[in-house]
Amino acid sequence: MRLTELLDFDSIRIGLAAGNKRQLLQQLGQIAGARLGIDPAVIVDSILEREKLGSTGFGNGVAIPHGKVEGLTAIYAMLVRLAEPVDYKAIDGTKVDLAFLLLSPPDAGAAHLKALAAVSRTVRNAATLEQMRG
Repeated sequence: MRLTELLDFDSIRIGLAAGNKRQLLQQLGQIAGARLGIDPAVIVDSILEREKLGSTGFGNGVAIPHGKVEGLTAIYAMLVRLAEPVDYKAIDGTKVDLAFLLLSPPDAGAAHLKALAAVSRTVRNAATLEQMRG
């Protein structure tokens, strides 16, 4: 599975203003909800439920908030680059300036994990991260 197969290129946002983690997740829910025709609150609740298990702050300034959402028929991914980094409680303590939102149907067990792996592989590449920030 390749990230380009999942990414909603029309939802990419550059310079998104979010003062903190909660505001970022709210904005991700708003953008994705509008694109998918799903109540943004449902999306945000799914992401926050996952965050209760531990921060999705991946490290190196990247977060991968994700969740499973009723009503989805396919995996959905979007990318935002923040205007200013926010404290996301990432595992390495680094503030986050790039966020990949990943949403899956509730029954997408293995496919959801493969999508997370695709995002993870992408953001581990320093050259790719530099391009995303440039």
